[in-house]
Amino acid sequence: MRLFHRAFHTFTLLMITAVISGCSQKFNDVNDTLNIALFGDKDTQLENVDIINLPYASIYARIGDGPQAFMVLALAEYPAKFGVQKQSSALQLKWLSSDKGMLVTKSGRLVKTLNLPQGNLLNTHSTQPDPLQLGLQKANTPKHWQRTIDWQPGYHGGYKLESTFIRQPNAVIMVNEKPIETLHFTEEVTVKSLDNSYQNNFWLHPQTGKVLKSKQKLAPGLPYIEITLLKPYS
Repeated sequence: MRLFHRAFHTFTLLMITAVISGCSQKFNDVNDTLNIALFGDKDTQLENVDIINLPYASIYARIGDGPQAFMVLALAEYPAKFGVQKQSSALQLKWLSSDKGMLVTKSGRLVKTLNLPQGNLLNTHSTQPDPLQLGLQKANTPKHWQRTIDWQPGYHGGYKLESTFIRQPNAVIMVNEKPIETLHFTEEVTVKSLDNSYQNNFWLHPQTGKVLKSKQKLAPGLPYIEITLLKPYS
């Protein structure tokens, strides 16, 4: 329960800071959902009852070998093109930390980050729908995908990534202190122009295909980020 009180206290401090600095934020489709996060030298671990009682969608996130952080959804919006939001696309969920770091996910995939100390994924683009969005649990979902990404530090723009998704044996993961049997897929990613390859992992809800947990590499030379979905956005 102390952690819950700590979370509420942190939320209050963030609100005061926002008012003092004159910051304003447009919240779409979130109904007053605001950001709150706990970062520290040790893993943050909240009890299940505290996570349920907080009225915000939430995740655990770990960057590389760093501590586990508790992050809450700040904004959910449809991506915009030429200033127009496309509601036919999947929602982008934006998760904020108290130090202004941001993770942006779309159908469980990391598509952008901001203010991370090691570097950031600036953009993800594809003319094809992400198999995660279509539902990897479906037999007719393509298991090959292409996209381009930009990242920093340095200028790395327009690198083409080719992905192949491979079904692995079902796996049991722990979410909110409860074991959940999931569909496990690996994503074999190849960056031919850099002669580089790596592997992402996704653990999905067997019926809905929602990503419950993932371990994704931001870009070549950048760390992995592990995300566990605690309370989904709805």
